[in-house]
Amino acid sequence: MAAARAVEAGHDVVGVHLALSRMPGTLRTGSRGCCTIEDSMDARRAADVLGIPFYVWDFSERFKLDVVDDFVAEYAAGRTPNPCMRCNERIKFAALLEKALDLGFDAVCTGHYASIVLDADGNRELHRASDEAKDQSYVLGVLTTEQLAHAMFPLGATPSKAVVRAEAAERGLAVAAKPDSHDICFISDGDTRGWLAERVELAPGDILDADGTTLGRHEGAQAYTVGQRRGLRIGTPAPDGRPRFVLEVRPVTNQIVVGPKEALAVAEIAGRRLSWAGCLPLDPAAPFSCSVQIRAHSDPEPATALLRDGELVVTPDAPLTGVAPGQTAVIYLGTRVLGQCTIDRTVSAAPARV
Repeated sequence: MAAARAVEAGHDVVGVHLALSRMPGTLRTGSRGCCTIEDSMDARRAADVLGIPFYVWDFSERFKLDVVDDFVAEYAAGRTPNPCMRCNERIKFAALLEKALDLGFDAVCTGHYASIVLDADGNRELHRASDEAKDQSYVLGVLTTEQLAHAMFPLGATPSKAVVRAEAAERGLAVAAKPDSHDICFISDGDTRGWLAERVELAPGDILDADGTTLGRHEGAQAYTVGQRRGLRIGTPAPDGRPRFVLEVRPVTNQIVVGPKEALAVAEIAGRRLSWAGCLPLDPAAPFSCSVQIRAHSDPEPATALLRDGELVVTPDAPLTGVAPGQTAVIYLGTRVLGQCTIDRTVSAAPARV
């Protein structure tokens, strides 16, 4: 539909499908896929209906290095990565865009639900989509000013995905009723722990409480993530009988720390790997009010942020729950994406133990 609207707007459009694996069975298929052979065939049929050229570009090696290997390395370091963020950052709006510009194209046009708005001076800003339920501005938060200058999101102003599907059906596009893609595309069976176990050396280690008391054993620290509840299999119940959650992953000592849900509360997050989306309307070195979103489908939370010693520091008005290093914090001013950082550290909201 993004291609259809771009054609209708008078642009010279070429359809490109990204081949991201040389072993198609390693990518999700059916309703869960987004970059498989069957998706390529769907795209080709749509290009035929629209009367535009269609190509398949092999980005499998770049995808493996920049997304899959990064995913493995982050988990090995005890962090919780977001591969969709890395794919947008390093593949769709880096490798793909670089090749498109080299070939003389002006922009990469995608079906992401987000909007580009021009300010009073003609500068581009990234904003949430009209349909907040389908908004994808979070996973586009990694885009830089230069990348926004060469990006188009024709679906962003559409009031709902139902409208997009109805329009696709009217145009004779067979994908009109195709289910949404979701989950991690390169883990074909959805078993992230099993997939990681084949790529990260896992060894049994201790499960500790916050006081350092050993409660049990785990199968490998890298297989756990902050906020996880299921799969701990601790033999000793908590004194109050309440469930325990993973509070910290320590890959160096091969330990995980568990505790009650309230211990997951975080009063501050910060990261040095950051970027800004468009011209800044303020001085980030001075504290400013904003909202922060730490997951693709979570609600934005009111916060105060500032850039301090090269680190973006965000203090939410109310503590956040289950924040893990490696996640991405996207900063908003109203509906506008201001920028993002990969979370390096967190500060607990729990009172310090005496």
